[in-house]
Amino acid sequence: MTTTMKRIGILTGGGDCPGLNAAIRGLGKSALYKGIEVVGIQDGYQGLIENRTTHLGINELSGILTRGGTILGTNNKCSPEKYYEGRNDSGEPIYSNAVDRCMANAEEHELDVLFVIGGDGTFTCTKPLVEAGLPCIGVPKTIDNDIHGTDLTIGFTTATRIGTMALDRLHSTGDSHHRVMVCELMGRNSGWLTLASGLASGSDVILIPEIPFDIETVCKFVDGRKNEQSGFSIIACSEGAHEINGTQVVSKHIDNSPDPIRLGGIGQQVAHEIEKRTGIETRTTTLGHIQRGGEPAATDRVVATTFATAAFELAIEGQFNKMVALSDGHMEAKEILDAAGKQRLVPKDHRFIRAARAVRTCFGD
Repeated sequence: MTTTMKRIGILTGGGDCPGLNAAIRGLGKSALYKGIEVVGIQDGYQGLIENRTTHLGINELSGILTRGGTILGTNNKCSPEKYYEGRNDSGEPIYSNAVDRCMANAEEHELDVLFVIGGDGTFTCTKPLVEAGLPCIGVPKTIDNDIHGTDLTIGFTTATRIGTMALDRLHSTGDSHHRVMVCELMGRNSGWLTLASGLASGSDVILIPEIPFDIETVCKFVDGRKNEQSGFSIIACSEGAHEINGTQVVSKHIDNSPDPIRLGGIGQQVAHEIEKRTGIETRTTTLGHIQRGGEPAATDRVVATTFATAAFELAIEGQFNKMVALSDGHMEAKEILDAAGKQRLVPKDHRFIRAARAVRTCFGD
């Protein structure tokens, strides 16, 4: 079935990542060259709730392919079902259900379809709009690569490159001082980013959430390497990693966010325990938002453009409420609600893990 569209909306939600502008460009130009108007929603769902939009024409979409971030802005605190209105006299946050406001604003702009470039959190926010009757199509992005239903997401390749480069640079200083160098990477509850970066850099120890670690095992491993020719160790540590029977380290809570927990600090804890138990000088580097910044790698530009144009094709065909996905090398359309509220975790028998173990990488288990 082929559908006729006059106007589409585009928003980017959740955390930023390299490749978002490439996706905006792919969607926007695909529509414009077919005579369809394009409305940009500013700052994710906050912009849809507050009716803040911008016109996207050829001029606005030109020259953005190589730019990091998103020209539309984004927001990872705002949900249509839980819109932050401020605080009461007691200092407690006040929330309201803003789904009706989203629907009214989408109707005001006569949007035939809303393209949502986001991750599992953004797709969860999309669910009530789909249920209310707004046609939506998802484009998966996140440096965490943890969206259920797709093997790859926009932003992951660039973030992996940044993580790998950082770990590579820690090799030389670790070697010079015969130290243990711990590098904490992002990823929330999934270890894809740390696993890929650790494997690519030849890290000696990789700690990910899916494989809880024993600190004694890690210490024994790095202590053994101290007496080898290398004399130093590189540890790639996911922010969501935790000890066996332990819990994840939470850096802070943001009470006005639908996802209030922010992880961070496990790298420092691991370094402290290693130095205390082995006597080996140990240092910590936390990459943080460096992993999100900068221009997208060539692969992410290709992935973003391919995902975006495939998403537009779904709209032309009338396949709404879908998400484009890459599965076993093939582009597919999945139900967007199937990805809502779920996370794609690393299987313990994944080929990346098997490859790392084959070259004597320690996972602390």
